[in-house]
Amino acid sequence: MSDERQVGLTRGLPETVLPAPPEEWSSALADALVGPDREEAVARVAASHPRFLDAWASLAEHAATSVERYAYARVGYHRGLDALRAAGWKGSGYVRWQEPTNRGFLSSLAQLQRAAGELGEDDEEARCATFLRQLDPTWTP
Repeated sequence: MSDERQVGLTRGLPETVLPAPPEEWSSALADALVGPDREEAVARVAASHPRFLDAWASLAEHAATSVERYAYARVGYHRGLDALRAAGWKGSGYVRWQEPTNRGFLSSLAQLQRAAGELGEDDEEARCATFLRQLDPTWTP
């Protein structure tokens, strides 16, 4: 009998891909983004589907003030961390932009970086920038 053992070689850091949201959520957001009162319509989508990261990122992108951008982006960021952990992320590894389902989280983090800079939170702005590059080394703002 031979003693065959397989050696598992790693290929670098693991990569996490978030699951796709329900199509009805994405459709509701798409409709909200083209209609009148865009921010209010997107807010209704986020209120109806608070785990929908794309809605929080869109709210942050379209908010009228830096404080609102910061608040919406922070919610999307923290909801995104919860989603990543639920998808098996252990605090390290790639979360790449090339995966469309990761974009709500990464957009929230980028909006948090932007809003932190607008509010003079230079250390948080720098941490967000570093985190984005760690999650996706090909990240370009």
